[in-house]
Amino acid sequence: MSAPRPRLAVLGLDGLPFSLARAWAASGLAPRLAALALAPAARPLRAELPELSPVNWASLATAAGPEEHGVFGFTRLDPASFAVSVMDSTWIAAPTLFDRLGARGLTSKVLNLPGLSPARPLRGMLVAGFPAADLASSVYPPPLARLLAARGYRIEPDTTLGLSDPGRLPAGLAASLDARQAALDLLWPDLAWDLFINVLTETDRLFHFLFSALEEPGHPLHPACLSFVRRWDAAVGGFLDRYAALPQPKRLLCLADHGFTRLRAEVDLNAWLRGRGLLRLAGVPRDELDAGVVAPGSAALALDPGRLFLLVPDRFPRGGLARAQAADLAESLRRQLLDLAWGGQAVLRAVHRGAELYPGSQSPHRPDLVCEPNPGFSLTAKLDRTEVFSRHGRTGVHTADDAFFYDSEGTAPERVRDVGRLVLDFFGA
Repeated sequence: MSAPRPRLAVLGLDGLPFSLARAWAASGLAPRLAALALAPAARPLRAELPELSPVNWASLATAAGPEEHGVFGFTRLDPASFAVSVMDSTWIAAPTLFDRLGARGLTSKVLNLPGLSPARPLRGMLVAGFPAADLASSVYPPPLARLLAARGYRIEPDTTLGLSDPGRLPAGLAASLDARQAALDLLWPDLAWDLFINVLTETDRLFHFLFSALEEPGHPLHPACLSFVRRWDAAVGGFLDRYAALPQPKRLLCLADHGFTRLRAEVDLNAWLRGRGLLRLAGVPRDELDAGVVAPGSAALALDPGRLFLLVPDRFPRGGLARAQAADLAESLRRQLLDLAWGGQAVLRAVHRGAELYPGSQSPHRPDLVCEPNPGFSLTAKLDRTEVFSRHGRTGVHTADDAFFYDSEGTAPERVRDVGRLVLDFFGA
């Protein structure tokens, strides 16, 4: 008789703060989450920097940091044309968990893990999460797209409602949650898998646009937000029930990719650089990502959320910063940025040198400086803004600290990449 098949289930709860999870659980708002959040094994986790979903979910998916997998943000800059592109799976330069497990004959099923579109072949099934062009290019094997479409599956709800009509956002997120459950019903039941990853991204969208509504009992959308949280908690509970029904040996990991808090101010670093004469534009940007208008001779440029690049000509042909001046400018920028304040509070907790934060990385997309904000500040880097401090409709912002984590075996990883290593360790890989 063969030995029982060990299984590992991973539940991703995008953007869920550890502190908020505990508060929801203690208040009775999220009784199913309470089984994890109030357990001794629950603890806060630190995000990889910058504290963005593509960076952190890639770190889980590869058990590596940005210096190995090569994803440093949602966007990257072409050094020659200054065209800005949006992240997709082709950016991931390190082998994934699924690659490594598949090579050992193990099967993975992955539902809504961000950053994996277009879908690569794997031993198992994949439904990639955002960003994605369409469903057809985001699933493996390809026939899975038709089955999901028949169930009304969508990769991402209409998050533009968060700004244009926030009152409709909770209902849209609830519909997205229902679609995730339909996909889970399709992928889970045969138990023909060793690793199952299921990511619920709806909390991140809720927090970005309606964090204030969650916090303020008098807010007109507060009841709708609480209703959504209860529905989300039921989905979490449904996954936990499925896990509980698995035979031993098994293990459950649950994590968020970053924390969240209430937004104080958006801080645009390109506007800040322009104010110091280090970034000049040669025309009017078509949109916020139109770096093609950066004038030759500029010395520095930022990309979201807080990545600064020194425009030396041997790396960026249109740059105007002599290589011999780069180290001095980097140190000057670091000191000035640490002095940046709003409302009497320092905007930044730290400014990291890219070579130190990402040791060994030779990627042309590695930033020279990475700004880590204090809680409440959202670092942006638009090309069509002139104000350093502003608000543009969002009420919540990521944090690097306070991401939720739980392991049924009680481990205490430090960063998101370490959770990926727990997966590999479980399977002896």
